[in-house]
Amino acid sequence: MLNTRLVMRTKLSSIIVLALWVWCGVADAKVNPVSVDRLVATPEHRKATEIINQFIRRYHYRKRQLDDELSATIFERYLASLDPNRSYFLASDIDGFEKYRYRLDDAIRDTELDPAFEIFKVLRKRLEERVNYAVELLDQDFDYEIDEDFVLDRSEMTWPRNVAELSEIWRKRVKNDSLGLRLAGKPDTEISDTLEKRYRRLFDRVSQFTSEDVYQTFINAYTASIEPHTSYFDRRASENFKIRMSLSLEGIGAALQSENEYTVVRRIITGGPADQSGLLHVDDRITGVAQGNDAIVDVIGWRLPDVVDLIRGPKGTVVRLEILPKAVSPDGATKIITLVRNTIKLEEQAAKKQVIKLPISRGTARIGVIRVPTFYTDFEAREQGERGFRSTTRDVRRLLRELEEENVRGILIDLRGNGGGSLAEATELTGLFIRAGPIVQVRDSAGRISVNDDPDPAIAYAGPLAVLVDRQSASASEIFAGAIQDYRRGIVIGEPTYGKGTVQRLISLDRFAKVAGLGQLKFTIAQFFRINGDSTQHRGVIPDIVFPTAIDVQKQGERALENALPWASIQPARYVAAEISGKVIDEARLRHHTRAQAKSGIKYLLSEAEAAKQAREKKTVSLLESERVASRDRMEQDRLERLNLYRVSRGLEPLKRDQLAENDVAEEDEEDNDILRKEAAQILFDVIQLSGKKLITLRR
Repeated sequence: MLNTRLVMRTKLSSIIVLALWVWCGVADAKVNPVSVDRLVATPEHRKATEIINQFIRRYHYRKRQLDDELSATIFERYLASLDPNRSYFLASDIDGFEKYRYRLDDAIRDTELDPAFEIFKVLRKRLEERVNYAVELLDQDFDYEIDEDFVLDRSEMTWPRNVAELSEIWRKRVKNDSLGLRLAGKPDTEISDTLEKRYRRLFDRVSQFTSEDVYQTFINAYTASIEPHTSYFDRRASENFKIRMSLSLEGIGAALQSENEYTVVRRIITGGPADQSGLLHVDDRITGVAQGNDAIVDVIGWRLPDVVDLIRGPKGTVVRLEILPKAVSPDGATKIITLVRNTIKLEEQAAKKQVIKLPISRGTARIGVIRVPTFYTDFEAREQGERGFRSTTRDVRRLLRELEEENVRGILIDLRGNGGGSLAEATELTGLFIRAGPIVQVRDSAGRISVNDDPDPAIAYAGPLAVLVDRQSASASEIFAGAIQDYRRGIVIGEPTYGKGTVQRLISLDRFAKVAGLGQLKFTIAQFFRINGDSTQHRGVIPDIVFPTAIDVQKQGERALENALPWASIQPARYVAAEISGKVIDEARLRHHTRAQAKSGIKYLLSEAEAAKQAREKKTVSLLESERVASRDRMEQDRLERLNLYRVSRGLEPLKRDQLAENDVAEEDEEDNDILRKEAAQILFDVIQLSGKKLITLRR
């Protein structure tokens, strides 16, 4: 029996994501370049490849043959991982690599990894040439009165045909970088110094790639070609993964992804400094980092692990981040925020309650809210038989009793931003609201289907219920929301969820070899299915009432990941669903839409979502200074209008243009001013009223 670990929390594991916790390393440490002669596959790499290939072939949920078709996919993915924006390799280089297109399957099967290292050595050479050229360009004066554009995203464009075409791409890149700093008020000498350091650091870091780094990049091109939640961790990455999965953590509380040359925030950890400050948000881009009052270090183009090392630090220390807000396009203005690193305690991750008072004709209606940031349990205390161990289900059971004593009319379970956690807790939590029956179905790699049932026939809460979700609600959250929806035990409100419906297992490769330090493999072993037979994979859970902020849904979550497992279905489980009138839901939806069109708070959130979408979709920027200034003015004016929509929704006076900088709040996270939570509570109350106060209540 394999000693393996089931992984439920890594909804973002298709990308390199690292929570920013304390690490005993030196940020931006100086390391001598690695000799090209040392960039070769080692016996450890060959052994690791052999074991990885065996596990994927025998136990992975998705059965794919290691053949020429997969080889071509690995080839394209490896090139994309080395040069995602197609700004280093020449077309002639790619032509030279074509001999490997249908040979990488043989290379992996035979553990002969030379092609990966040969391709990387060409990248290193091309990068050195580009950096030297970029530094030379800093000696010239750019003409910012020429009307020309710079292409930000070249990922789907053709490879540069020759050196002249590549040099033109880099000329515009350097001009764009210079113009950005110029518009930020930097003097010419500082601009030149900043960019020279940026470009030289770019090469320095690639020149410090060890054979371990090259191997990990290549083997992850293989694993990601199988399925995006399958990945290999070398020794350093394994430590990062352990840190991220721990419950005793210090840092700013964020998870990051590398996207082109930006470091992008992909998740804010509830209870961490970033969450409590309200200053950093999902989809913000980090462009610079400073320790305390030190100068900002430009991190555009850095490798993600290096940015992480720079942001990490001990509890109580200050880190300053220069960020490009999510609703600001790449040619917009950055801002600087200050965070104090701190410990994130389990208490901060625990479920919490709130009562929302809604004005009605005769006083107020009270709706109870339970915020569940993650599905947690104290595994160690539970295994040791301690009676008072903490868990999501135990905490929610207690909060339900307290809210019922406060005479609430209904309960709203808030799962926004909840990336998952313990499957057992998701199952047990669902059981608090139903009498008995199946909760989730699981199909393993052999096609066997098992059903997880409600372990407790008792009902903790029998009254009206709603579940609030968003695009970051994933995995265990989707199991809970899907079960509540399938039983028609409550209504689901919000945005379509993330769509992660798979189960991963983590193994140490060292256990299957006589050598140490081989790293770890995380691979997909099973898929979740709702009791109605539908998978939560890819589609996620579609709410009964969808918020208007659900913009660009197909480019969010699992749906946006290349090579993700598709949606599927199996036979439904046997269960008895309650009845909710379709007319009631339709009328509640109509009332919601009417409020959404009238309420300034919802208009504010909708305008923020639309601005963020436009920023993501912007592929080019003007290099004409007058146009860039005008573009920034337009963005600033739009941001002011959005912010004033929010202020009006709270009964505050609108700001003037010169007050924007010190009051630039991108979104509101305070419990008492959560616009969508209040709207969800109002929807639940509407449904209760429309149902004649008999909405999906159960006998205890």
